[in-house]
Amino acid sequence: MASSHGKGTLYTFSGNIRGYKAQIAAQYSGAQLTVANDDEFKMNETNRSEEYVNKFPTGKVPAYENDAGVYLFESNAIAYYLSNEQLRGKTLSEQSEVLQWTEYAEREIYPVACTLVYPCMGILQFNKNNDQRAKDELKHILQILDEYLRTRTYFVGERISLADITLACDLLLLFQWIIESSMRETYRNVTRWFLTLIHQKEFQAVIGTDIKLCDKTAQFDAKKYAELSRRDHIPQTQPCPKNFSQASGEKTEEKKSSKKEEKPAKKEKETKKKEEVETTADATDETDEVYADEPKQKDPFADMPKSTFNMDEFKRVYSNEDTAEKALPYFWQNFDNAHCSIWFCEYKFPDELKQVFMTCNLVSGMYQRLEKLRKNAFASMCVFGENNDNTIAGVWVWRGHELAFELSTDWQVDSDSYTWKRLSVDDENTKKLVNQYFLWEGEHNGKKFNQGKIFK
Repeated sequence: MASSHGKGTLYTFSGNIRGYKAQIAAQYSGAQLTVANDDEFKMNETNRSEEYVNKFPTGKVPAYENDAGVYLFESNAIAYYLSNEQLRGKTLSEQSEVLQWTEYAEREIYPVACTLVYPCMGILQFNKNNDQRAKDELKHILQILDEYLRTRTYFVGERISLADITLACDLLLLFQWIIESSMRETYRNVTRWFLTLIHQKEFQAVIGTDIKLCDKTAQFDAKKYAELSRRDHIPQTQPCPKNFSQASGEKTEEKKSSKKEEKPAKKEKETKKKEEVETTADATDETDEVYADEPKQKDPFADMPKSTFNMDEFKRVYSNEDTAEKALPYFWQNFDNAHCSIWFCEYKFPDELKQVFMTCNLVSGMYQRLEKLRKNAFASMCVFGENNDNTIAGVWVWRGHELAFELSTDWQVDSDSYTWKRLSVDDENTKKLVNQYFLWEGEHNGKKFNQGKIFK
């Protein structure tokens, strides 16, 4: 049931990660939320109007109102209002944990993101000392989060909460600009959690489906900064704090001056603020252009010879027909050994697995992060054992004869946690193993089959 009362409107601007929180929360809760269009809201104009300030005294963005007469500013407050019980936490303890991580993201992660990302966008002057301190702080943050997620799927409880939404939004720019592939390899648990979230339909409805993680940490763009600095643009938001480890300020605007000429002292103060501004209208346009100019990712299987094995048809038979009587005979009669391969995998760290449902969540998360592989692959991953004594093993089928995960860095988040062995179709043991895993039978290393998950 939606938590908001009546129909609501969110005032924000394109690409505003602060506005994302409220939009994603509404996607989960079902709250009726409309984002004001360009005719209804213009940054630096609408939010400076008397009508707007009467509703939202600080002039901050994002802001929210509904037809029940509720007026809110501050992104976390808006997201909380638009959430439901699941997102906020069902118990006082869970609610406190959600608040705890929301505060942590606001006070620790967001300032670091501003310090590291905005110079790369060309909208904040580079400061070597601040940059180094922020990088050290980022490592500390990722270490804390990674260790916390080592035995957890989400930050509060066993389902996505507002804590996850807030943390993911504040980490988004860092994953796009700063946290390169080697860092993601170091902090696997955080990366696994982040990718799981951005592949949820509720997230993708807001942030899009083609979020590209950075291959290499971006650097200060002096040329772009010089170009933006020469423009007489008006700041869209409040400056990011100088001390990035302190609480960050919400997006806001400077009060409109009625004087045509400013006093020198005031000019100097505004110039100082301008150097630390979070983003601008022009900067937003520049960022959008960068995303628009990024080349479309090529299909990793595009250059492979076409296979005679109809993967979609096999999946249909497996889903709708009897596995033993129909699906398995179809598979062995039609499998194209010349252009496809069969692989067996086993989880490397079974000692770390505790509750069976958490182990199943690992598999589900892996599947979500491999969404773009589905068209060319099929798998049966099985959990064997019981609580505090379980493991994961599975059989995969895909086009090509090499390890498919090596075709895209986006597919390598989970694959390194497994050992992989290509199976020979001519070996009778391969047929027995494939049949066992497709039928969800048998045992592995002395552990009985518990449950399975199909990738199709």
